[in-house]
Amino acid sequence: MKRFILVALLFITPLLIFAQQKPAQVGTVIDAEHSFKKLVERKGIKEAFLSVADPEGIVFKPEVIKITEFYNSIDKQPGTLTWEPKFARISANGDLAFTAGPYVYQNGKTEDDKVYGDYVSIWRTDVDNKMKLLVDLGIQHPESETQELTDFKEPDTAKRTAPSKDPFNGRSVIIGTDKVFNHALTLSALATYKEFLSPEARFYFPGFEPITGQDKVMKFLDNEAISITAETINVGRATSNDLAYSYGRARIKKGEIVSNYNYVRVWEIDKDHKWDVILEIFSAVEQ
Repeated sequence: MKRFILVALLFITPLLIFAQQKPAQVGTVIDAEHSFKKLVERKGIKEAFLSVADPEGIVFKPEVIKITEFYNSIDKQPGTLTWEPKFARISANGDLAFTAGPYVYQNGKTEDDKVYGDYVSIWRTDVDNKMKLLVDLGIQHPESETQELTDFKEPDTAKRTAPSKDPFNGRSVIIGTDKVFNHALTLSALATYKEFLSPEARFYFPGFEPITGQDKVMKFLDNEAISITAETINVGRATSNDLAYSYGRARIKKGEIVSNYNYVRVWEIDKDHKWDVILEIFSAVEQ
């Protein structure tokens, strides 16, 4: 009898702990971004990136390279960099999050020296529960004449599920989903985005301001005559199983021009426990 009670307690206790956990707040990742900005102002771009980098954190320069490896290989990155998060989510357990928004990079003294664009950053918590930069990339586009809409939402606890007993299973689900997405793109880009894109998703493509909403993204793809083939490289997933990311390589035909890109997707579970793309960014690979 005592053995039965002990086994029951061992099974129930993790579930009770999970049920009592307070959901994370999106303000946590916004605060991490603002602290990062202050570091850039005080220490410069190189030292700030090295300070916030996750040990496995990556940037695209233009190929995938660890943040620490890239910034340790350069003497200094000149210029000033400012940005502002406008789009953000965090997982219910607070271990995975993203922000995105406009940036301005200036390496000179005149207005002509400014480069405008949008960035996407993915963050995850380390063993000390501090947010570290896991993925960072951006696109360039002309200076925007309008303000980007702010979209910060708290995690939906109804979507949170208990951590899987098999940590590799959650990752394999995202790999499979991303590969299905990529295969579907070879058949029809419009049908793929209609099936997988969240109604509130944002789409980032070089030379263009961010596009918000499934209908507008599909209209953009149609107007620009875009077709895509892509290959998954790696993925990650929150322990609460409500937020995930994937990245890889893509070849995009835009009209008659074919170019190479990196892509990053952020996936969010919907109310029907289906994975939808909440954010996608394509970053050009310079030849």
